[in-house]
Amino acid sequence: MTTQDGHGQPELKRVLGPGLLLLFIVGDILGAGVYAVTGRLAGQVGGIAWLPFLVAFAVATLTAFSYLELVTKYPQAAGAALYTHKAFGIHFITFLVAFTVICSGITSASTSANLLANNLLLGLNEIWSDVPTTPGWALFVALVFMALLALINLRGVGESVKFNVILTLIEMTALAIVIAIGFSVIAKGDGDLGRITVFESPSDKGMFMAVTIATAIAFFSMVGFEDSVNMVEETKEPERIFPKMMLTGLGIAVVIYMLVAISVIVVIPPGDIAKPTNADAGILIDVVKLGAPDIPIDDFFPFLTVFAVANTALINMLMASRLLYGMSQQKVLPPVLGKVLPGRRTPYAAIAFTTLLAMALIIAVVRLRDAKLGDAAEGTEVSVVSALSGTTGLLLLAVFSIVNVSCLVLRREPDSGHFKAPTVVPILGAAFCLYLLGPWARLAPDRIQYVIAGFMLLLGVVLWGVTRIFYKPEGGHFADIEHMDIDPTDDPR
Repeated sequence: MTTQDGHGQPELKRVLGPGLLLLFIVGDILGAGVYAVTGRLAGQVGGIAWLPFLVAFAVATLTAFSYLELVTKYPQAAGAALYTHKAFGIHFITFLVAFTVICSGITSASTSANLLANNLLLGLNEIWSDVPTTPGWALFVALVFMALLALINLRGVGESVKFNVILTLIEMTALAIVIAIGFSVIAKGDGDLGRITVFESPSDKGMFMAVTIATAIAFFSMVGFEDSVNMVEETKEPERIFPKMMLTGLGIAVVIYMLVAISVIVVIPPGDIAKPTNADAGILIDVVKLGAPDIPIDDFFPFLTVFAVANTALINMLMASRLLYGMSQQKVLPPVLGKVLPGRRTPYAAIAFTTLLAMALIIAVVRLRDAKLGDAAEGTEVSVVSALSGTTGLLLLAVFSIVNVSCLVLRREPDSGHFKAPTVVPILGAAFCLYLLGPWARLAPDRIQYVIAGFMLLLGVVLWGVTRIFYKPEGGHFADIEHMDIDPTDDPR
């Protein structure tokens, strides 16, 4: 029998228990991030590459406390948009926050698609040397992958989360291989462990500014925990299990990241860290090739990487499509985006839109890369992966800043015994996130991230404006944001 909410509509299936939720969070955090950013941040700070991961973890954890306070106080699926709406009650700000979260999911999935394409082609080339690894073929594979993700997403949340369990275990295996290689090199005396305390900056920046820039790069690797709040209505007993699972997931991720960073430092020669064999495939493949040259690990490692980054992309596209669907249900985006498949109860229109937007973004950023836009300053080339991963971090830093402020504002409401963070936590969270948003936290070429983010948000504003002009629902827009994602069978036709 289908459970119904207070509006007489079917509720989402509660399929996530503690184990699945933890794997969901860990899988989303670990996926593409460590592959995308480790080489770049190590190139900025040298042997202390583990430090930016630790700082990014601290900033993310501060914000996670704010999310936990809010998700246990308001256990609805709208996430950051709901918290913003309750705190400020300004429809346009609520819309911008919600659409920014959607954009971050799409840019993150696009990052994963590019990583996957390059690693898959490199792996196939190891087996069949005539397999092309050119940027054109990588673009084609990335687009095909996005289409495949859409088909998996259409199968539904339950199937997608179960698939996530398999992918998470595979990605943890891949990172365990990298860590094992690093420590085996140390054990054999071939690596200098003392290098992990050596600070090196290619642009002669001081340690504080170099770590700031590296932390902004590393921040992409620590996001993912915020996706879980959009799955709250599909989680069993969320008030009880969310705090423990979210903080445990963040802790597991940062330990793994720091061990991976140490492995990179001891295996890769100092002058080669910032220049991986393939910038869009990441530095970890080079660790495997150099650290275990006599063992054919490098023959299958690229394929493990493929599964790892696929996991991140799946979760992000799952989140983006569900949130877009919810915004359509709230009549702040065109109603057509709220259409669902009657049998599967999945939002096919929202899935199609987010997939097409991700494909367009991948193509656009590849063309920007080919034009070497923003490449002149500081001698740093902007890769597709660095541009997309940096844009994801930029978008989420903006959202996290608002969530931390919303947490403080909403404390004026009565306390109902939910999880509560110390007052200083959201204050520090907002301050650090705002600091990392600034241009001082980015190299000059990386400021293309502001352009990418701006264009995506502009598209959202146009859609919002069209909807406001041509559709005026009874009760107003965002009239029932508490149930923004609770009605997967409603077809507004």
